[in-house]
Parts: sequence; structure tokens; C-alpha cells
Amino acid sequence: MVYDVVVIGAGAAGLMCAAQAGYAGRRVLVIDHANKAGKKILMSGGGRCNFTNLDTTPGHFYSENPYFCISALKRYRPEHFVALVERHGVEYVEKAPGQLFCAQSAKEVVRVLLTECEWAGVEVALNTSVSWVERVGESMRLATSMGAIEAGVLVVATGGLSIPTMGATGFGYDLARQFGIEVLPTRPGLVPFTLSDTWKERAAGLSGVSLASAVSCGERCFVEPMLFTHRGLSGPSMLQISSVWQPGGSIEINLLPGEDANAALRKARIETPKRQLSTWLGERFPKRFVQALLEWYPGRDLDQPLAQYSNEALAVWAQRLNEWSLKPAGTEGWRTAEVTMGGVNTDAISSKTFEVKALPQLRFIGEVLDVTGELGGYNFQWAWASGVACGQAC
Repeated sequence: MVYDVVVIGAGAAGLMCAAQAGYAGRRVLVIDHANKAGKKILMSGGGRCNFTNLDTTPGHFYSENPYFCISALKRYRPEHFVALVERHGVEYVEKAPGQLFCAQSAKEVVRVLLTECEWAGVEVALNTSVSWVERVGESMRLATSMGAIEAGVLVVATGGLSIPTMGATGFGYDLARQFGIEVLPTRPGLVPFTLSDTWKERAAGLSGVSLASAVSCGERCFVEPMLFTHRGLSGPSMLQISSVWQPGGSIEINLLPGEDANAALRKARIETPKRQLSTWLGERFPKRFVQALLEWYPGRDLDQPLAQYSNEALAVWAQRLNEWSLKPAGTEGWRTAEVTMGGVNTDAISSKTFEVKALPQLRFIGEVLDVTGELGGYNFQWAWASGVACGQAC
């Protein structure tokens, strides 16, 4: 079997690329070892798929080469994908500023992609494995469970290592190494933290409690909710900072973002000296968390009227609220990570066509590359943008 373009990976980037190549008149085949197309799309966003972010800019992505993503993101912008889903009648909602989700189900996005592929004449072969790949002159040859396939262009859209239960493997990285392309170290990103010993017990006791927070690590800070779990800490702020955090390091948590706790406590002591500390805390935090705070930090001045707290004692409490320093034990790893940090070194890849500079018949797109977005629809926009850029250049 001979095709102009073969795409390995029936996910967001792969299907988008295939449709574009098909519309350009190429004979295209998409193969995937999974039994369904777009499995990761289907489970994303709680089953409703945060398919883009209207605020997409290169600054929302991590990469050893921060300039690599600029070209594709400029050429295919969020409004382009919004126009696509609108043409297919998909209803969507803006759940947070810029973050667009399907109003009903992520199945709608998969339907759009598969319909586009059908209209473009793309063949999709699921339950199909690839055992090896080799270069043959100006083409690529694949040995697959459906037989030998020859491709003028081979596009690798295999994704990363996150959520192995959805079929994630390191196949794309192995293929890159086979052809002498560097793969930068990978680690889980957008992943919950685990805690150890006392803090794990404390978090478990608060499982399900969500708080406003500003979480920092190094120079990055995210002001979003955090969530206590049975194993540690999750929620948007924790997922975001996990992409920056390095094992063994600490994170800084401000539980009152935008409020100077020391100044607020001193003011309350002057204005309402008979008010209990627990009452003041209860105006800002859920009752369960207030009770936990008072249990975590027992002392002789525990929960007395504010008038009985010295400046030093109020400063201690303010630090606990504005500057909580915590060292996670680790993360939940690939099992729950939403993305893969690191990947195929973009120095070897053209930012315009996504071809390997030394081997133009081989291309890499999507998450397999060392380009990772923040939480909030950015990674899907990267999938669409890289897929379109590559597909139009095939």
C-alpha cells in the first residue's frame, strides 16, 4: 500500500493534520493502535473538552526553544478553530475567561475531526500497530499489523507519556531516536502533588475542600483555586505550578491572594478587638479548613479575641496565610498527568513545515514535541496549529 501521507496517531494533532493534507489532494492514511479515535479528547475537560483558549500566545507554552511555537500559533489562531466547530454546529461555552468547552460532550470535537477527515478522503485505520519504520530512498516504509505501507511523508503524532491507561506510549520518542533526533528529558506536567507524613494526613482530612490561592515556584505564579485530595494537593493552581516545580523543591502558597493578612489582622484587632480569630478566619475560608488550621497550629494563644494577640503573634498567623511554604513529596506521575513536559528537540524540526530538517519525509507534531502549554485549552490549540501547519505543507 502506497500513500502520500501516513499519520501515526489518531488524536487531536494527527486528525487535524490528516484532514488538511487530504484537502490538499494527498492520499492520506491515519493509523492508531487504539480502538477509538481521539481517546484523550474524549476524557479531557471532564468529558467536555476545553478545545481552545482565546488568549493563546507563545508565552503560555514551555519549551527549550520558546520561539519555535510562534509561527504555527500565528497562522492558525483560536478563532479559526472556533469557526470550524461552529460550521459543524457544535455548541460551546466559555467556562472561564478565554477557555472554551463543548456545551454537551467532547464527542462533538471528535465528530468534527472525523467528519473533516471523511470529507477530505482520509482513511483511518484503528487497532493497527507499527512494528518498525525505515527510510527507503525519498520515502518511508512501515511494517504494520495491516501489512507493509509506503509513505511519501510520515507524520508522527503519537503524543506523550501522560495517562498510559488511554494508550500513551513512548513510541514517538523511540522513532525520533532511531533517526538520530534528540529527545529532551520528559516528566509529567499538569499533575496533582502528593504529600508525605503529617501533611498527607492533613490533606486527606480536608479532601474535597477547595480554596482560592496564589501558588508560586521560582518566577512563576498562578492565581487559581487549589483542592485538597486524599493524596495531596490538586486543582488548577497546583496543576499549573507542577509544570514548573522540580522534585525536591518547595512551592509557596498564598491563601489570601490580593490581601495583606498582617495588615488585615491588625485592622480587625483595632476595629473589632473582641472578635475571635476563628471568626475572622471563617469569613475567608470554609469551616472545615478553619478548624484544621487551628488544629495544625496549637498554642496558648489559640483562638482568643484578637485584642489578646500581640503584633508578633499576628505576624506569625499572617505568614501562615500569605506565605505557606510546602515541599511536595512528588506528583501522582504519568497516571494522572495531563501533559508531557519535554520531548522531541525542536532544534531538529522546521517551525514552518514540522519536517525533520535532515529528513524532510519525516515530521513530528503535537505533544510529542518539546512544546507544552499551560492548563486551559492551550495544548489543544497547539495540536490544531501544529497539525494544520504540517498538513498544509505535506
